[in-house]
Amino acid sequence: QVQLVESGGGLVQAGDSLRLSCAASSRTFSNWAMGWFRQAPGKERDFVATISSGGSTVYADSVKGRFTISRDNTKNTVYLQMNSLKPEDTAGYYCAARIFSSATTREYEYRYWGQGTQVTVSS
Repeated sequence: QVQLVESGGGLVQAGDSLRLSCAASSRTFSNWAMGWFRQAPGKERDFVATISSGGSTVYADSVKGRFTISRDNTKNTVYLQMNSLKPEDTAGYYCAARIFSSATTREYEYRYWGQGTQVTVSS
């Protein structure tokens, strides 16, 4: 059973930064693409960022230039560095793992999901 555990969420002010972490309990983590998604209250879950096993990245237009996804295969962990946060970034943030190496923005292509961590940005 693969587990993904997110951490690093919190309440911040507009313009602040946060770094989310997602630790995976799998020895094959380095072979997987990973992604971050978010869901605001009353809205559908949206793609945020993804990283392939080789380190290639793709971002949603709404976060491009502000967020950075990265991974540390020695720690089985993927990160989401969020800078210049805006109130519209307020959401639950979810980490997801794909058992294939190529990155994807499609939610249904991810096999495993974390429980989420809340990010709230006040104006």
